[in-house]
Amino acid sequence: MDVDPIMRGTVASEMVVTGYKSVVVRGYGLVGGLKGTGSKTAPAEVRQYILKELGRAGVGEPNSSFAGLSPEGLLNSETTAIVIVEGIVPAGAPKGTEFDVRVYAAPGTATTSLEGGSLWQTELRPGALLVGSREARGMAKAKGPILINPFSDADGSASANVNRLSGRVIGGGSCDRDLPIRLVMATPSHSRARLIVSAINSNYPREQRQRGETAQGMSGDAIQVAVPPSWHDRSEHFVNLLRHTSINVGPIDSTAAAIAKAVINNPGAANAASLRWEALGKKSLSAMRPLYDYPEEQPRFSALQAGAQLEDATVVPHLLDLARSGSSELRVPAIKLLRRMPINPVIDLGIRPLLNDSDVDVRLAAYEVLREREDPIVQSQMVGKKFRIDSIPSSYPMVYISQTGDPAIAVFGEDLKLTVPLTLRTWDGDLMFKADAFSDTVEVFYRPAKGSPALIDKVSINAAELTRFLGHSMDPAHPAPGIGLTFSQTVGALHALFVGGDLPAAFKIEQDRLVAAIAKAGEEEERSERPDFIEDEQQLSAGSPGSANAVVPGLTPNSSATPPATGPLAPQTPKRDTVPR
Repeated sequence: MDVDPIMRGTVASEMVVTGYKSVVVRGYGLVGGLKGTGSKTAPAEVRQYILKELGRAGVGEPNSSFAGLSPEGLLNSETTAIVIVEGIVPAGAPKGTEFDVRVYAAPGTATTSLEGGSLWQTELRPGALLVGSREARGMAKAKGPILINPFSDADGSASANVNRLSGRVIGGGSCDRDLPIRLVMATPSHSRARLIVSAINSNYPREQRQRGETAQGMSGDAIQVAVPPSWHDRSEHFVNLLRHTSINVGPIDSTAAAIAKAVINNPGAANAASLRWEALGKKSLSAMRPLYDYPEEQPRFSALQAGAQLEDATVVPHLLDLARSGSSELRVPAIKLLRRMPINPVIDLGIRPLLNDSDVDVRLAAYEVLREREDPIVQSQMVGKKFRIDSIPSSYPMVYISQTGDPAIAVFGEDLKLTVPLTLRTWDGDLMFKADAFSDTVEVFYRPAKGSPALIDKVSINAAELTRFLGHSMDPAHPAPGIGLTFSQTVGALHALFVGGDLPAAFKIEQDRLVAAIAKAGEEEERSERPDFIEDEQQLSAGSPGSANAVVPGLTPNSSATPPATGPLAPQTPKRDTVPR
């Protein structure tokens, strides 16, 4: 194959990765546990589909856990709602991989809110959302409690109203079978295929809990690859390394030195050089280290990136230098490379000053890395099981709403407080704030439902304490005062204070990457025909446990193509008060 000189002798020079792309999966599901906000109306074919699936799950049968219920009774109750469930199965995902799913009320229903609901087990299928004989074979399942996304549009732009018809189940999706990864020879050859299989298995030997070898020859022109368990959370990076793995490994020192020379002559190959060094392993460090302080940023960063991935402690001062004074494109990637480094006080002490940087993306990257490294400068507290509050010292007051992984509200500022005096009436008068001039407390009035008694209490004007009060639910085990708002309601209340000018801080929302990714995948599906990978996958996984039986939606309610090269990406332009992440 015609490849860049720096890629000669690698797997990518002789083989093409196929079947490696994220897959959008969708399905109709049922949400239960709603407080009269569901709907019995639905398009006829969708209703019939859900009724059929409920019947298959045993609803209404005397010996099942649903005895005393009927499929029609469930759908006619306003405690349930028919929804559409969407998710993205990561490229190369092995069986059991978990992922977030988006849940929203199906068009044609009269559902008014999904708040407080739980998604019943739902089967998810690739491709278009179809029912009946046209639907594809199931690939994943999803279930779990629904978290209402306060700002569910793709760019995360803040609005005064919370969309309660859309939410997500964090980690609620689970892949039912391995997504096939196949390497196809550009020129079929049994001997070359065997040599490449040997090279891959030498670099990525079989691990515990791994059913077979990492690479297995299928024919003279194809190799099947399984992602090893230690790479399950970084399958994309694994495939990138796989492509950059040397087939004939000679003296590693000389190979690594040749890569260093090549990247100096061609800085555009920086990402490829970094992956090639990393694939060679720690024996390549001696050739990389002279580039740690190279004057050109691209060769320098490629060496630092590989060194960080190989946990070379000598990269730390150089990455910190890039994080403080590098180009705008490399500052955030340099900070993020320090995230996975072993325990080192120099890293934490070096990142802390960046919490006061004038660049908001740098501040947020510093916060996320310090929190993940459990630096005590980031003070965290859980509000029940609803969300986390992070308090971060910074000279730039800001409230940041996380929409990835566990829901969190980060409060930046030494002692961020509400501006007093203040009077705020919102949510049609169901939530009100009032504080006199020079007061260090604010009176909060909240009516949970029309006609119910109001909750009235005073709380500190400190933003973190107010946030905890808004979300905390009082009970005998936790008698501290609070009004028990959900995560989305708490965010909505803080945003109302921000819009009213009573919260003197920037208000930033993490971009909803799940919604954006699904939208982008939909555009790609419209531009190109969806690959028919079902037959291929059946051949690859024939006889494998669990590959024949699909998951039945509605079983039980639950309460509780070739990858791009890795490297720094061009910075994105924020939209309104949104911070793309």
